[in-house]
Amino acid sequence: MKILLAAALAATLGLSASPASAQTAPCDRACLDTTLQGFLDAVIARDSARAPLAVGFRQTQNSRLTMTDAGVWTTLTALGPLQRRYFDPVTGNAAFFGTATVDGRPAVASLRLRIVDRQITEAEWHVAQDGDPGIYGEGSEVVFDLARLIADPPPERVVAQDQRLPRDRLVAVVNSYFDGIVAENGRAVIAHGGCTRYENGFPAFGGLLQPGNEHDGFDGKQDCTSGYPTLGGLVTARRYPLVDEEAQVVLASAVFVRKPGDKRRRNHFMEVFGVDGGRIRSVHAAMFYAAPDQPLPNWPPYDGNFPQIVNPEPTR
Repeated sequence: MKILLAAALAATLGLSASPASAQTAPCDRACLDTTLQGFLDAVIARDSARAPLAVGFRQTQNSRLTMTDAGVWTTLTALGPLQRRYFDPVTGNAAFFGTATVDGRPAVASLRLRIVDRQITEAEWHVAQDGDPGIYGEGSEVVFDLARLIADPPPERVVAQDQRLPRDRLVAVVNSYFDGIVAENGRAVIAHGGCTRYENGFPAFGGLLQPGNEHDGFDGKQDCTSGYPTLGGLVTARRYPLVDEEAQVVLASAVFVRKPGDKRRRNHFMEVFGVDGGRIRSVHAAMFYAAPDQPLPNWPPYDGNFPQIVNPEPTR
């Protein structure tokens, strides 16, 4: 009888009958922002104890599992002049995209954090620097242009409520970009004419179109939908972990797997898509070219199922 009376009193007062059943308050945009900044501060301070890391915290840097005493925890010393932050309270993800100083040199850095019950469960870094191995591996260099990235950065804004697409439509628009690459048809992409694409800050657009290819760009110049027939690959392990509905930004990640016989390396990338009026306006990628034996993306749902298959001749 006493137990029943106690339970009834707890219900009347709005109390939980058991502390273990209490629910942690959801992490809203302000909470995600604070947690992201605290994590970045902890990395720069080289002190993981300053961040609320969950038991089982998992982190990768350029798709390699990285402990909290290695990688950026020992090399990242400062954030740079370009800093963008995006938040998704629905999935509990927060993202940073911008510039930083890593190992004493400038870098393009992207970071995705996942926060559960106000603790950080995942951190996924992409870090690119001038001189990193390029599309043909050692002896080639990754594209890189810090000045252009700073001059034309990803969006930082609050889009009016009546001009926002819902999250599922935002993802569908961005997915059309990857579908266009696989189909080798830029016209499949839902994008504005003249849309921009930056790879580690390098402008992969703006060149003159060849006569007869006027449909492959906008106003006689290449844009983010150009050149798809020459890319030659599959866009695998597509993920859309963060949709910032307020900014109308989607953070996407995927692996570009080459066709058999193509000697170009796979690249794994994290991209910030800015969507305006239901069409892609800008793409900003932080990316690297992986060694042939490196598992990618090393995150669910594929958990590194995409090593390079050695096949020197095209399939017949």
